Amino acid sequence: SLGDIVVSSSLRSAGDRLNQDIAAYVKKKYGLLIGEHTAETIKIEIGSSVVGNRQKETQVRGRDVVTGLPKTITLTSDETAEAMKDTIDSMIASAHDVLSETPPELASDIIDRGIVITGGGALLRGLDTLIQNETGIDVHIAEAPLDCVALGAGAVLDNPELAGRRKEEMSYL
Repeated sequence: SLGDIVVSSSLRSAGDRLNQDIAAYVKKKYGLLIGEHTAETIKIEIGSSVVGNRQKETQVRGRDVVTGLPKTITLTSDETAEAMKDTIDSMIASAHDVLSETPPELASDIIDRGIVITGGGALLRGLDTLIQNETGIDVHIAEAPLDCVALGAGAVLDNPELAGRRKEEMSYL
């Protein structure tokens, strides 16, 4: 607000953590080892933040932990929601923390305008609705959630006045 950061919280590894959650779930429940890339593909294709939110499934191939041989299982959207629950809960807790520390003057703006979520996690089906239900505040997904940081940094480089009071900290501008 007014060119400065008032309250912030960042879970920089949330997207990677969601992939790890899926891989760990598949290993524990099915005895199947899958890689990070496979877990991310599962998250993108059928991932859901809420059980019952979508009814999709996919075939997952990996290596059986007992036999060491290739194995295929069927994984559902509900299982991805179950696998990612703890990390998603920490994301929501972080949002609660920021909202509870927000000054009253800004809180009213947030209530009026809503929350905008960015990054790859914003694309997780149902996450916006879940955050909205948990906070009671409208949640919007950014127009280009994967590109927000790069676009914002580019805008500041093109227009240093957008950096506000932070401009002094950016000697390279």
